[in-house]
Amino acid sequence: MHTLTRRGFGRVVAGSAAGATLARRAGAQARTATSLPSDVTTLTLTEAADAVRTKRVSPTELVKACLSRVDVYNPKLNAFITVTRDLALKQAAALEAELAAGKTRGPLHGVPIALKDNIDTAGVRTTAASAVFDDRVPTEDAEVARRLAAAGAILLGKLNLHEFANGGTSATSYYGPVRNPWALDRNPGGSSGGSAAAVSAGLCYGALGTDTGGSIRTPSSYCSVVGLKPTYGLVPIRGIIPLVVSLDHCGPITRSVADAALMLQVLAGYDRLDIASVEHPAENYVQAMAAPVKTLRVGIARVPFFDLVDTDVAKAVDAAIGVITRLTANTIDVVLPTTREVNLGGEMYAWHEALFAQMSGRYQLPTRRNLQGGANAKASEYIRGRWALELVRRTIDDSFKDVDVVVLPTRRHTPRTVDAALEREETDKPRNPELENTGQFNIYGIPAVSVPCGFTDAGLPVGLMIAGPRFSEGRVLALARAFEQATDWHSRRPALAPDTPVPPLKRVEP
Repeated sequence: MHTLTRRGFGRVVAGSAAGATLARRAGAQARTATSLPSDVTTLTLTEAADAVRTKRVSPTELVKACLSRVDVYNPKLNAFITVTRDLALKQAAALEAELAAGKTRGPLHGVPIALKDNIDTAGVRTTAASAVFDDRVPTEDAEVARRLAAAGAILLGKLNLHEFANGGTSATSYYGPVRNPWALDRNPGGSSGGSAAAVSAGLCYGALGTDTGGSIRTPSSYCSVVGLKPTYGLVPIRGIIPLVVSLDHCGPITRSVADAALMLQVLAGYDRLDIASVEHPAENYVQAMAAPVKTLRVGIARVPFFDLVDTDVAKAVDAAIGVITRLTANTIDVVLPTTREVNLGGEMYAWHEALFAQMSGRYQLPTRRNLQGGANAKASEYIRGRWALELVRRTIDDSFKDVDVVVLPTRRHTPRTVDAALEREETDKPRNPELENTGQFNIYGIPAVSVPCGFTDAGLPVGLMIAGPRFSEGRVLALARAFEQATDWHSRRPALAPDTPVPPLKRVEP
């Protein structure tokens, strides 16, 4: 973990009346004015924003509380690569002064958040968890970082990830593996493992992740938090180190559905300079989240997403479907389109080609192996894959003629140990394919959210995925919120303590 004091992340912008209104509406669903807990890190992002707006807590108090937890628990979790301590305190002081003068930048005014370390931050090192970029300091913010700063968010730091977002465990990182706050011997999922672990452990109020094959939803499931992958192109990805541009998404990881809606409100919108960005009319996601769900028709996507599911996962998901059945109009089994013909392997290599030629030895072994495979991709294969991708995305909404949303397990299995993940990723031995439920939805390009839906007998979290047609974020969030309110899974916190031991790895960490 490295502490930097460089300036440059925040950009001061004019206050927004619309943003203040959003914070007010979100805050109405939060705690009452007299019920702030003694430990303010237990607040949700929405509650924290409301407490700042009503001057029941200051941005500096929130920052210091988060930094105190980072000091204690990041050595156990390895969630942060960089902590921007001095910068966060300076931003907090500036935001306090603005609030005292009657100015509010937006709905996240004074709330500490953190960013996955593949998201560019001006003046703050951005590494993608790779030795390739161990000295890389961007001169401009990614568009999502700029929007968060404009809404008043405070940057607490940059979060660890699977190197270049090229994996699902966050074990393969130049800065060492991230650990799961629910079981320190387990991986937190990936590639946004640091983001999910930090939010789950109360080190920040919300975080950004990226998702190319499930990298927001998988760690959210494994860490029992909320993770939203929006419609492809709804949230800009300009200024984010890419994995596969055609599949890359950016979205929030939070402790509640309301928090995800509030962050999406800030993040969504067209960016003309982003080749993946799409124009879509502005929506009020906070308001849409509160819509009734009793008329929704729900599809259960059983094939192939329930194949070989762990017994404990199946039990939790079946119980969750029972709750959703009671909340909505009806449930029926549905089949979603195959994505087998979509192969875009060469796209990752295209971005890395020059770097890889110059410094292949600075990549971690599993990433290096994947890039070498991409170098062998044929142009004709890639073109056919792009054709298949375009057809799937043009027709995916046809699958929702008889249903409004679909539900399924976020993951079929619980996370491996960190040791097992590293061994699997570094071995040259042939291995069975990883059964996963998330990557298809990156190909579809439709919104999908993972919400906590239970625990295994061993105490490991289980996530439920809810997805809908393109640009149905409001509908997806509404059902996720209704399920959240009907259950208490989201309110549980990992039993971390200052004296919680960290299980040693079989291999020495970097």
